[in-house]
Amino acid sequence: MMKQRKVPMRKDVISQEMKPKKEMVRIVKTAAGEISIDPTGKKSGRGAYVSLEPDAIKRAQSKQILEKTFGIEVSADFYTELFEYVDHQKARQELFGVRK
Repeated sequence: MMKQRKVPMRKDVISQEMKPKKEMVRIVKTAAGEISIDPTGKKSGRGAYVSLEPDAIKRAQSKQILEKTFGIEVSADFYTELFEYVDHQKARQELFGVRK
C-alpha cells in the first residue's frame, strides 16, 4: 500500500479559499517592486497564489486585489498577461488533466 502524500495547499488571494498548489499559479513581487507570474514557484520575493479561474482574474482587477496584496501599482497589462496565462493553463488542465 502506498503512503498517501500530503497535498500542498495554498490560499487563493482572490477567493480566500485554500486550494491545492497544483491548481494555482504563483505571482511574485521582487525586492525591486516588480510583479511577475512565477510558473516554477521558485522565484525569490513575496509570493501570492491565485486559482486558474479567468473570471477570478477579472474580479481581482476590478477590486484591485493584487494592489492590496502587494501594496504596489499593478498595470492593466499585467492583468491581461495573467488572464491569458490562467486561461491557457485552465484549458490545458481540461485537456490533459491536472499538471504535475
